[in-house]
Amino acid sequence: MTANTSDDVLFQPIRLGNITLANRMAMAPLTRNRAAAGNVPGPLAVEYYTQRASVGLVIAEATQVSAQAQGYDATPGLHTPEQIAGWKKVTDAVHAKGGKIFVQLWHTGRVSHSRFQPGQQAPVAPSALKATAARTYVIGQGFVETSEPRALATEEIAGVVNDFRTAAANAIKAGFDGIELHAAHGYLIDAFLRSGSNQRTDQYGGSIENRARFLLEITAAVIGEIGAERVGLRLSPVSPVNDSVEPDPQPLFEHVVRELEKLHPVYIHVVEGHTGGPRDNRPFDYEALRKLYSGVWMVNNGYTKEMAVEAIKSGRADMVSFGRKIIVNPDLVRRFRENAPLNAPDKAAPLYGGEGAFGYTHYPSLDEVNA
Repeated sequence: MTANTSDDVLFQPIRLGNITLANRMAMAPLTRNRAAAGNVPGPLAVEYYTQRASVGLVIAEATQVSAQAQGYDATPGLHTPEQIAGWKKVTDAVHAKGGKIFVQLWHTGRVSHSRFQPGQQAPVAPSALKATAARTYVIGQGFVETSEPRALATEEIAGVVNDFRTAAANAIKAGFDGIELHAAHGYLIDAFLRSGSNQRTDQYGGSIENRARFLLEITAAVIGEIGAERVGLRLSPVSPVNDSVEPDPQPLFEHVVRELEKLHPVYIHVVEGHTGGPRDNRPFDYEALRKLYSGVWMVNNGYTKEMAVEAIKSGRADMVSFGRKIIVNPDLVRRFRENAPLNAPDKAAPLYGGEGAFGYTHYPSLDEVNA
């Protein structure tokens, strides 16, 4: 059974910088809390990503740029030789399957706990404001409250920018085709953008231009290191997760995208609505953002196949990323193409953490289902 002609847009190739993607589908970055000792991706991570290599672009899970950047248990990094070597096994395997893979770089900022910080120190943030509506994940305990953060000193910010630059260089050493900056969901970059978490009085706080400065400096640094054709960004304009508060997001994100257009990263990846929740939680004109940017526009949040086809056919998006659907359907591209049934989530399977293959690599492909 082949795809209907009207569905073909989803399966057409697309150029992304210097590479060609096989289709318009992406695997969204998905935190799974499965990293091994030293926050190194293990052998199961190789299998997990290889199983999903048929999407046009795999965006590997959020990966910390430094030890200070960690906010959850068992999340991988890209700041030690062992982590680079672990990721190289993943990228080699994905490429051997014909896939393309970026990695999402993050600094969790105040969405962290002192147990993860070097010397058990306080997490860092734009301002010393606790993320009261956020939780962090500790294996064996589940989700726990975040710690009280301290405000980054102005003179420390250049060092954090350099951590992103170094991690981007490490990503290329590890064989990734590029990187995505995690500028969403209340983590450090997003926290600088929003007035609810940024009450600074220096050049990184106050006006929209000042609050956007940190993001733009990081973007310029990583583009200077690895090239604009290898850099994407993820934004979540109206998602309230992790205590993200911004009374007037439209002018803020229009400014951000207008300035990003000058740097021209290869794609912008927009979470529409409340991450993992309603897409219409508050009014926002995404089309206004789209008109300000000339690169590849990727959308996310609760998309079905039909919604994805409509978004691409209408020109609202160039690509669509999928999260939980691709966790439980490693061959989601084939299932969409053949209009095959999707696997149901296993209610007993862990979404975060877990041991062995269960909940991670155990979801069957169509061939396994039909065997």
